Amino acid sequence: MLDIAEELNRWVEQGRTFAVATVVATNGSAPRQPGAALAVDSDGTAIGSVSGGCVEGAVYELCQEALETGQPVLERFGYSDEDAFAVGLTCGGIIDIFIAPVRASAPGAAAAGSAGDVVDSNAATLAAALAAASSGEAAAVARVIEGPADLLGRALLVRPDGSHTGSLGGHPALDRTAVEETCALLDAGRTTTLEIGAGFASEEESEGEGGAQRSGSRCGQPVVLLVESSVPAPRMIVFGAIDFASALVRVGKFLNYHVTVCDARPVFATRTRFPDADEIVIDWPHRYLDSQQLDSRTVLCVLTHDAKFDVPLLERALKLPVAYVGAMGSRRTHLDRQQRLRDIGLTEIELNRLRSPIGLDLGARTPEETALSIAAEIVANRRGGTGAPLTGAHTPIHHETPRSVGRIGEVA
Repeated sequence: MLDIAEELNRWVEQGRTFAVATVVATNGSAPRQPGAALAVDSDGTAIGSVSGGCVEGAVYELCQEALETGQPVLERFGYSDEDAFAVGLTCGGIIDIFIAPVRASAPGAAAAGSAGDVVDSNAATLAAALAAASSGEAAAVARVIEGPADLLGRALLVRPDGSHTGSLGGHPALDRTAVEETCALLDAGRTTTLEIGAGFASEEESEGEGGAQRSGSRCGQPVVLLVESSVPAPRMIVFGAIDFASALVRVGKFLNYHVTVCDARPVFATRTRFPDADEIVIDWPHRYLDSQQLDSRTVLCVLTHDAKFDVPLLERALKLPVAYVGAMGSRRTHLDRQQRLRDIGLTEIELNRLRSPIGLDLGARTPEETALSIAAEIVANRRGGTGAPLTGAHTPIHHETPRSVGRIGEVA
């Protein structure tokens, strides 16, 4: 749901009632990952996608049914060999989709005793989650997708500091457990499903300290939550304000990175040359890097192609826990740069993190082709791809992300 938060937030502001279908788990060669969503409003307008086309028509109809009945539903779609015309995934995968209506409600609606007040409160929680995600705030929303019928669709909005809005509607222990687990997933920027056990416990255990307080839902049966995390866009920092950088900025924005261009030369680092960049910084690359707090999703692209910039920058970059460090240059330049970095104390493990010459071998010549080559390597590194042609290969098209025990459908 949060992957189309900006559009849904506009619908909320316009007072529209809608139903949203969200991918909660996949198996096999499913085209979309958990968190992908399709929404349909009461006028029949649709936005988003859950399958790249395979089951969109059936999901659209389920959204319309949810708008009529007001009831959420969890559906599974898979490939059927017996009926070639059955609705399903032609790619052979399996996809679980949760469809839930979201009723237009007045801002700030609070939970009270009636069912209508509960619905309004839940809609207000979802509206707050959409507003947070669309504004770029870090937040996560947990929704009940399996469990007691009166809890289905109930939502919690959780922020990084552990504060939360809304309630899942069961025992207070369910909310406490959900907030704790959702905070951990938000910190990792993950979207996944999570099962909380029935957790039958005596009143004394529930009120005591320790693990019993968070052991389960206290609802009499397990509860499965879909936790969707929305975190600020990952960063791409491009060092070197050259023509290749301009093309890479455009591709980086296409891949939803927050893109910064850094160069020590003010004559080159200008808004005119880089209109698509989120930030343009005039500073020595290594000094700017020292001033930044970066996370494990950050990619660093060194296009300066000048040892006085490259070496002090890479000395620092290769020691940081970032996702990707690549540097432009010929193979001769790469060997010279490696030796300079060895001479100042970098280890072979640190040097092996450097992608240089930067990019995959696409035979690229132009700045745009080179940018595509770099972006392809970044995506392959992020998703576990090999960069090899799919034609004739026997490897999976969609690489699986390793799953933690007790959690399904996890995606980085």
